[in-house]
Amino acid sequence: MKYSGWPNPGELVVGKVEEIEDFGVFVDLEEYEEKQGLIHISEVASGWIKNVRDHVREGQTVVCKVLDVDRSSQQIDLTLKDVNEHQHKETIQRWKNEQKADNWMSLAFGEDVDEETYSAVTDELIDVHGSLYEGFEQAAIHGAESLSETDLSDEKVEAIVETARENVSVPYVTVTGYVDLVCSSEKGVDAVKEALRAAEGNGEVSNEIDLEVTYVGAPEYRIRVQAPNYKTAETELEASAQRASEAIAELGGSGSFHRERKTDDE
Repeated sequence: MKYSGWPNPGELVVGKVEEIEDFGVFVDLEEYEEKQGLIHISEVASGWIKNVRDHVREGQTVVCKVLDVDRSSQQIDLTLKDVNEHQHKETIQRWKNEQKADNWMSLAFGEDVDEETYSAVTDELIDVHGSLYEGFEQAAIHGAESLSETDLSDEKVEAIVETARENVSVPYVTVTGYVDLVCSSEKGVDAVKEALRAAEGNGEVSNEIDLEVTYVGAPEYRIRVQAPNYKTAETELEASAQRASEAIAELGGSGSFHRERKTDDE
């Protein structure tokens, strides 16, 4: 994905060295459509420079800071010497992440997705999450809930979530579901407590899983699972609800699992 606008002074940008002259370096900006900047020889490196080619080469990917933008003359002045190693690594990683996210858009909506749809989706994700990559990452972690503040259709949300969960590597994912526990016998309270202990795993849940069961409102209980990946989280969520349902059924009650919280009038 490339932006159609202009970078701002002070912004860190990724570029590819296109041409090297005695007076400086011309750089094609990788994140902006048809935009090229100039690194004057005095901004290539600190100190006296005998030969610019001792510091950069054609085809090299560089991270520069924007010094000035003159739209009337189509000129973008850049500096290379004012970018430290940390800024370089961080900016390159951000750029690589956005390239990944651009590929995920093609997976979600097809290689031939029209520009209007592409722009509409990316604008929504950037507006809510700050970047395209972050939008997909949050979709992988939190599912459709992470896109609730967008104006995207259910169909588009589903495509994003499905693609994200198949392709995004995240440190953890969190899923939530609900189980209704009902027991009208004299020992109904004890039966529910036993079912909740079963839902929590009776101490047998793996250490890599964070599983929490909380009261929502009779007869509804929330099950929250945090796990290293979506498949594991979903499996643990369903297993927790099943344990609770089986435990309370053995004591004369019943349990039912559902993904969304029920409203008061249901």
